[in-house]
Amino acid sequence: MESILNPWPWYVSGPLISVVMALLLYFGKTFGMSSNLKTLCTIMGADKYSRFFKTSWKEQSWNLTVVVGAIIGGFIAVQLLSNDTITNLNPQTITELKEMGFKNSGATLVPSEMYGLEALSSAKGLLLLIVGGLLVGFGTRYAAGCTSGHAITGLSSLQKPSLIAVIGFFIGGLIMANFILPYIFKTS
Repeated sequence: MESILNPWPWYVSGPLISVVMALLLYFGKTFGMSSNLKTLCTIMGADKYSRFFKTSWKEQSWNLTVVVGAIIGGFIAVQLLSNDTITNLNPQTITELKEMGFKNSGATLVPSEMYGLEALSSAKGLLLLIVGGLLVGFGTRYAAGCTSGHAITGLSSLQKPSLIAVIGFFIGGLIMANFILPYIFKTS
């Protein structure tokens, strides 16, 4: 049970991802979460209002199992397979996060100050969630795919646009973590 409850090492999870990608490439399929949103919008009739959604959603319906699997898998992981250990963060990171107002850094997978109900009760938290969601949605559409689609499927099939997108994701993440996040959460 201990091997299931703890994070898997790279030499187990990496090859598993590789096997899944090899199977997807063999069957001519691509993996990515953002394409599911387009499929769902098409199913719900968005193709009547925009040419972008005029696609054969039945060809992509198999990919909706990824969404269902992510939801069910996430629920099982949190409810049944969590051992409630605190994430082992660098002490300097914990200090920096405390200076920004994060109370229990590493105690949960995501900070409640940004993703808990507490965030919805403040104008700042709500604005961050809305603006962040819009930026992620715009970025996903502009990059023609999400981080999982480009980093896993695109790179494994040696697509140059995916390499450029992944480099952009990392640069954006570094800028966010080192400049924007400290500015947003600096305590007065």
